[in-house]
Amino acid sequence: MGSSLKKFLKIGVPIAFGLFLVWYSYSSTTPEERKQIIHYISNASPFWVTVSVVMAILSHISRAIRWKYLLEPLGYRPKTLNSILIVLISYFANLGIPRSGEILRATALTTYEKVPFEKGFGTIVSERVIDLLMLLLIVMVTLVLQTDIILAFLEEKGVNIIGAIGILLVGIVGLFLATYIIRKSKSPFASKLKTFLNGLLDGVLSLFKMKKKWPFIFHTLFIWVAYVGMFWVIKHTVAETTSLSLSELLVAFVAGAFAMSTTNGGIGLYPIAVSAALGIFGVSSVSGDAFGWIMWIAQTLMVVVFGTISFIVLPLLNRNR
Repeated sequence: MGSSLKKFLKIGVPIAFGLFLVWYSYSSTTPEERKQIIHYISNASPFWVTVSVVMAILSHISRAIRWKYLLEPLGYRPKTLNSILIVLISYFANLGIPRSGEILRATALTTYEKVPFEKGFGTIVSERVIDLLMLLLIVMVTLVLQTDIILAFLEEKGVNIIGAIGILLVGIVGLFLATYIIRKSKSPFASKLKTFLNGLLDGVLSLFKMKKKWPFIFHTLFIWVAYVGMFWVIKHTVAETTSLSLSELLVAFVAGAFAMSTTNGGIGLYPIAVSAALGIFGVSSVSGDAFGWIMWIAQTLMVVVFGTISFIVLPLLNRNR
């Protein structure tokens, strides 16, 4: 019962929170504002929305190719098409259960390419570390370009930056202490955990053993340029956002990126976060909401369509495995 409740909370709470935010976003607008938002969404330029979706698809293909570079030093060379389909499935899975896509991705790699789960998962952790560093780089660039406006906004909202950094440092220290205790322990559970962590470490360290470092760097840059690009082109779908500069849109991009990790696929929270960030630069809540919803709907539909296709095609392509 305890485990069932835990599973329900892990899956149900993020979904319920996202649906609550959708309701909140709906109820906080007037009928006239809702009519305007729907007008913007239904009249969004198909050309720019398509460009955004194509950029997203290319970024997923690039991610699958980059993943292969991490697996090669471990002695595994999965088929490129399998890697692409597994990546698309993982994004689809994350819409239902946050972070489940990473587990499913490593499991599918084990099933279809015979890569040990812990090693495959280790390479996925490596990817996430690199992506986190790239996001932090974008955050720093954004802070440099829009320092005065962002700091003024955070102060207005009562956010203590020094306190937030302090909490992060305490968390990092706690992680290192927990790892040290596990390594020193001789209990059966600790031994199993150590075996898993060693496999995980092999996957993470594959980053430093790979021969194709430059192609890996190229794909990493391409992925994040595509992420920013697919967000930037959406500005052409809403009249009030067409004049925004790249540095201004980066603020909204960062807000949306953090919102994506809070609820399942950013449901409910993504449009609110993007709209709030655009509001800093004088964009009305109606236009900001429309921008956020156009971006979220386009990318979510793309993940659902291609994720579903991948779920069907992957086992069919690997019938003999």
